[in-house]
Amino acid sequence: MYHIVADSGCDIFELAGAPSFATVPLTISTDKDHFLDDKTLNTHAMIEHMLAYKGRSFTACPSTEAWMKAFDLPDGSAPEELFIVTLTSGLSGTYNSACVAKDMYLELHPETKAYVVDSLSVGPEMVLILEKIRELKNAGCSFEEVCEQIRKYQEGTRLFFAFKSLHNLAENGRVNKLVAAAAGVLGISVCGTASPEGEIQQTGKARGDKHVVSSFLKSLEEAGYKGGKLRISQTENEKLAEKIRAAVVETYPSADVQINPVRGLCAYYTERGGVVLGMEA
Repeated sequence: MYHIVADSGCDIFELAGAPSFATVPLTISTDKDHFLDDKTLNTHAMIEHMLAYKGRSFTACPSTEAWMKAFDLPDGSAPEELFIVTLTSGLSGTYNSACVAKDMYLELHPETKAYVVDSLSVGPEMVLILEKIRELKNAGCSFEEVCEQIRKYQEGTRLFFAFKSLHNLAENGRVNKLVAAAAGVLGISVCGTASPEGEIQQTGKARGDKHVVSSFLKSLEEAGYKGGKLRISQTENEKLAEKIRAAVVETYPSADVQINPVRGLCAYYTERGGVVLGMEA
């Protein structure tokens, strides 16, 4: 039996069609409060709290103990095959934490085969990777074949975003504060992508939803999108996400588009109004 584990940067709690799936929460903190990104988190309340809070805020990756607990199957046994997907190592220590936990777990369970995937991304692009692992395993691929195919698959996936605020990214050193200052002014969204190294790369600005949608369509075309899978994560901006879905389906009638609300980690970094797209070429 295979088991898939991801950190909470993937934005989902369930992976239909996989025999076993678990997520490990990151933590979002201020100097006074801590928000564990699990099923009990009220994401809307956390967003409101962060908007009102004027002090320092930050995030923390899962401990090795949390990872190792998630590696077990629901009945407490070790899986035959273990696939672990983390958010980008370019912005977080989560990948390193997962690798340490994997090595410790294999010392206890040498019969298990385990592979850690650095998504070099977050949110919807992580979802694409998770779905691909499930697809390959359910098609009968061996552990080694899945590892090889996932490495190739990542070469054809991309991530694009439009954020109305970059405050939390800038405060945590993920983007330049001068770039962050432009977001939200006169309805401007900062548009960008994940670089090959998994870091945030600004590509332009757009004023208003119409121009944001146009910017996304242009980015998809330039990236070689032909109507395959497209996953969208939105932070309390379902209206814009639906506009993007409609525009994509109109342009690419065969497109497989799904929209998910963000979990806590992505809500913290994308902030209210942010939209993120993951696509496969």
